[in-house]
Amino acid sequence: MVAEPTITKKTLLGVCCSVTQPAIRRCLMAAVMFCVISLLVFSYYISNSELHRLNPDPPQPSFQCYSQSSDLLNNFHGSSQLNVHASSARLRLDPKVLVIIESQYSLLGKQISEILEASRTRFKIEIAGKNLPVLTRQDKGKFAVVVFEDYEKYLFMNKWNRELLDKYCLEYGVGVIGFLRPKEKPLVHTEIHNDFDLAISTNLKLYDYHLNPNSSVLRLTRPEETFYGDLPTSDWTVFHSAHSTYKPIAWARAHNLTGKPASENQLMPTLVEDQGQIDGIQRVLFGGGFKFWLHKLLFLDSISFLSHGKLSLPLDRFILIDIDDIFVGQKGVRMKPSDVQALLEAQERLSHSIQGFRFNLGFSGKFFHHGSGEENKGDDMLLKYVDSFWWFPHMWGHMKPHLFYNHSLLDQRMLRNYQFAKQHGIPVNSGYSVAPHHSGVYPVHEQLYEAWKKVWNVRVTSTEEYPHLHPARFRRGFVHRNIMVLPRQTCGLYTHTIFLNKYPGGPARLKNSIYGGDLFSLFVYNPINVFMTHLSNYGNDRLAPYTFESVVKFVKCWTNLRLFTVPPLKLAEKYFELYPEETDPVWINPCIDKRHKSIWSKTKTCDQLPKFLVIGPQKTGTTALYTFLTMHPAIVSNYPSPETYEEVQFFNGKNYYKGLDWYMNFFPVLKNSSSLFLFEKSATYFDGELVPMRVNSLLPYAKLVTILISPIKRAYSWYQHMRAHKDPIALRYTFYDIVTANETFPKSVRELRNRCLNPGHYAQHLERWLSYFHPRQLLIIDGEELKDDPASVMSRFQRFLRIKPFFSYRNRLKYNPSKGFFCPVTEENSVKCLGHNKGRNYPPMDYRAEKFLSTFYLPHNVALSKLLNKLRQPIPEWLERDLSRG
Repeated sequence: MVAEPTITKKTLLGVCCSVTQPAIRRCLMAAVMFCVISLLVFSYYISNSELHRLNPDPPQPSFQCYSQSSDLLNNFHGSSQLNVHASSARLRLDPKVLVIIESQYSLLGKQISEILEASRTRFKIEIAGKNLPVLTRQDKGKFAVVVFEDYEKYLFMNKWNRELLDKYCLEYGVGVIGFLRPKEKPLVHTEIHNDFDLAISTNLKLYDYHLNPNSSVLRLTRPEETFYGDLPTSDWTVFHSAHSTYKPIAWARAHNLTGKPASENQLMPTLVEDQGQIDGIQRVLFGGGFKFWLHKLLFLDSISFLSHGKLSLPLDRFILIDIDDIFVGQKGVRMKPSDVQALLEAQERLSHSIQGFRFNLGFSGKFFHHGSGEENKGDDMLLKYVDSFWWFPHMWGHMKPHLFYNHSLLDQRMLRNYQFAKQHGIPVNSGYSVAPHHSGVYPVHEQLYEAWKKVWNVRVTSTEEYPHLHPARFRRGFVHRNIMVLPRQTCGLYTHTIFLNKYPGGPARLKNSIYGGDLFSLFVYNPINVFMTHLSNYGNDRLAPYTFESVVKFVKCWTNLRLFTVPPLKLAEKYFELYPEETDPVWINPCIDKRHKSIWSKTKTCDQLPKFLVIGPQKTGTTALYTFLTMHPAIVSNYPSPETYEEVQFFNGKNYYKGLDWYMNFFPVLKNSSSLFLFEKSATYFDGELVPMRVNSLLPYAKLVTILISPIKRAYSWYQHMRAHKDPIALRYTFYDIVTANETFPKSVRELRNRCLNPGHYAQHLERWLSYFHPRQLLIIDGEELKDDPASVMSRFQRFLRIKPFFSYRNRLKYNPSKGFFCPVTEENSVKCLGHNKGRNYPPMDYRAEKFLSTFYLPHNVALSKLLNKLRQPIPEWLERDLSRG
């Protein structure tokens, strides 16, 4: 027997190292060095994003229309057989919707409002059960469509309201939209009302939604497509009727009792058109709400159809896709040559569905060639194909412009980017630019606008911040310093969203946005969309090409929208042709919105804005009140204007377009803003149509002060004021001629007439202010009391402001018999009255003019009396006198 050799077992350490102590130390040091080197190598690969190559290939758009023809995506102009809802009849209707909801808390009512807001459709909300609002104005209908959140509120409304509404609909050709709500107990083939040959079945689970290709209602919606699969919720209603007035717009199938679909189940109408054969009123009835995305489209089509095209949305959509941060980004998230190639290929594919399509690339030259070797090659490849794209400048170092207070420094940074562009053959004449992080665009940083025009000749920009980021449906455009600012939309992609499997909320959230959700809705609601994306969205998983190719396929599949891309300047011109009312900006308090405050210059403070305004009207004693206020140690007025003296006159007229910085420069920066009260007095604010809205936007918590005297006396005083200033019209015509002038008189005469008469419509102007401000924010001063007893008025004024310390005016005001009013007493105990142009003695008013004005102002004075009673304000003596002689 042969003995087996002995095998000595050794540990790994024993194999690699001897057991001596010096050898063990050398071995441990070698192990540590190996770990350090491994970490460095691993970090290198992480920084160059090589590990993501282990991931599957970037996702590809997989959506396909069930009814898709081979040329659908190549069709720029959509279907040639679109329903045209416009009527040749002369319709006496305002393009407005009346929405009657169950309560102010109803979810469906809120959704209806949001859809109408997003599509910029004018509407009025009323609560069911109350009396109907006034439906006509001067033989014209105020509403083109009436929407009932719960159709039963229409069917069973009280007899008087129902007859009134039906008569209105018949006379003016107004249609009704109704939603059938789910029931606590399911109904099966139950008649909805004795007057209508229509039954319903409720609380159903449906699947496979088919559109009727022969429906005249469909316009936005492409009728050839079908939604296969379960519909959301199990509370659907379907309709049953043999009457020819009911024409299905859409059908679906119902699950059988086991909850499983049965292929033999028949299609049942779930959206029907009542053609009005029974009572002459056209209706569209929905068997489900907006949890099914397609109903939003169908709701807009129903409004268009029933309004005879008065509320039709245009079918052309203009799309601009910006790619921000070109050459910007950390190593590992930038574009490589393969990503640039994919970008070119995606652009080519999108150009088949979007006429004129090009990506618009925004660059910051400082970061050129700051990536890995492959990423730097990607930078070079972008420049190789520079003519394949449109280009626009960011900041040189991608810095926020609002951080630059020095004009020349901001100019220098922009010039460096300009020189980089010239050096690398990037076009510099787009006339478009976007600021990093929307900084300086809104809230406006004046230095940015000036530098843009000086260096780049910028005429167009865009931002998502005006008037606020959320809700997105309220984003609007404006023009400032002759630069057109377009609303910019987010598409769900940001600098950090670079991998689909790591998308916030999961991949399903992005897909839901694409397929009928938020992103799809932007295409539906907005005729013009500027989308923000980032360089990192085109590398890595290439989520931007995936997202936009997917949503464009979905849009082309389900809608008749025609998609176009035009250069930014032409796009801006189209936008303001569509929405000319948005040309004027609205300045909003930057300190109310945290996002706005974060991109507002640190050198500015809202403490520099006034806490109260004296709003007029003119010739009622506002200058005297201004003088009294400046005597108070805790009240500080604005700096005088070289043009309008103590009045800034910002919120009305051309000064408003000079911007917020211009306005704030009229006020000092207070060291102790909490105890001091900044104010301004501009007597022209009172009757300015836009002024209350503008003031509320910038100063929502400000207090307001107005002074009222007899409107007859005020009109005459203004006429005499104009004569004293040598106005040729006032010198040529008598007061009676002016106030009685009709439309045959020259324009200059009618303008003076209006300035005499219109401010005296006190109730009308006060109601406008009170639609934006709470009554507690308004102090109404009796002008006669201010003249006769200013100390008492100023005491009440201080209580209104809750100002400390209390300042006694009793010994600081002295009556001047020659002037006929009180004047301030100086520290030297002398009296300082207003100038010679104040307190003039006028000749008596022509009796004919006084009689005419008494009659003219009577209804306005009655309205003022009612308003003062409603506000629990005392009735001034002058108002009682005017009412008695009227």
